[in-house]
Amino acid sequence: MDEEYDVIVLGTGLKECILSGLLSVDGLKLWKRFKGSDKPPAELGSSRDYNVDMIPKFIMANGALVRVLIHTDVTKYLSFKAVDGSFVYNKGKVHKVPATDMEALKSPLMGIFEKRRARKFFIYVQDYKESDPKTHEGMDLTKVTTRELIAKYGLDDNTVDFIGHALALHRDDRYLDEPAVDTVKRMKLYAESLARFQGGSPYIYPLYGLGELPQAFARLSAVYGGTYMLNKPECKVEFDEEGKVCGVTSEGETAKCKKVVCDPSYLPSKVRKVGKVARAIAIMSHPIPNTSESHSVQIILPQKQLGRKSDMYLFCCSYTHNVAPKGKFIAFVSTEAETDNPENELKPGVSLLGPVDEIVYETYDRSEPVNECTLDNCFVSTSYDATTHFESTVDDVLNLYTKITGKVLDLNVDLSAASAAEE
Repeated sequence: MDEEYDVIVLGTGLKECILSGLLSVDGLKLWKRFKGSDKPPAELGSSRDYNVDMIPKFIMANGALVRVLIHTDVTKYLSFKAVDGSFVYNKGKVHKVPATDMEALKSPLMGIFEKRRARKFFIYVQDYKESDPKTHEGMDLTKVTTRELIAKYGLDDNTVDFIGHALALHRDDRYLDEPAVDTVKRMKLYAESLARFQGGSPYIYPLYGLGELPQAFARLSAVYGGTYMLNKPECKVEFDEEGKVCGVTSEGETAKCKKVVCDPSYLPSKVRKVGKVARAIAIMSHPIPNTSESHSVQIILPQKQLGRKSDMYLFCCSYTHNVAPKGKFIAFVSTEAETDNPENELKPGVSLLGPVDEIVYETYDRSEPVNECTLDNCFVSTSYDATTHFESTVDDVLNLYTKITGKVLDLNVDLSAASAAEE
């Protein structure tokens, strides 16, 4: 270990592995963590058949993470499967998210006149090209706010709600007073991703869960000369007299380095708490009701529908993605915590699950770095948020990459290099 390295990456979470935790744990470890006993009930199936992602997130089929995977050629180590359904909670019911003008016409989310208005808006978004002013209809979307753009089409609050939160994947309503170009790009990404595999959602997910991603990046790093040191306890980051990082010590040995990449848990003095995530983890023996028998699904519950300040997210995956024994489903309900009672706070999402075999609740703090990385060469990632998709996570990875290397990663890649597994 007593050698010098350009960069030391601490931890095996996904962000850290992409730059060189989203670790899958088997059923027994999960049971011990939450229940304290050694043996889960026999009716839950074999522990070895579970690959439970502690922070599960679906991958947008045309999104930035897929581009990163292709850019690094890590896709050769991975197999993906399309996610069955993408839904939104509205007026107490679960509805499929309409992403195109034709789907808008069929959606029960809107009345007949609202459908026509929504269809016109969807056509505008589908036709919009940033480089072609003819498609802008006289509006500069870098100056026009989303609120002003929506007002032009006369859409009602319910329609705005599912467009902003379930299609554009905004986490709160601040986007309404920001330039509309970001929302339009997000909607286009959703529609393009949906069309990619002709499935019921714009998302894909790795077979055997997200734990495959860090393993794949670990293999890739090793191929290009990266060194892996596993099971190193109590890693202490060392600094020189100028306050710059100079190494990492574990078990009396110090590996010298010029830069360190890590999550907030390694350098608590260089981060601040910015929130808390509440979540429930459930094991079930059936798909989520009212989702067309989908074996993998995301449901977004917009904040206004629940009278909250932030959205709630429901993630479900099953044996079809090889993350549970035959006939078993794993569901997560997560949100930004606004109280100290996660069980009560998560009720709107948990109530959509139907009967559960087992359910546990927990909270974890969300932190972000406050250090100046140019002064100490410590590159600290932000904690994972409550969302059940990867868009915000990849933004953090790409920002860290730019800070570490001084370069912007070119993500213009051939998207056909990644494909989803057949049924």
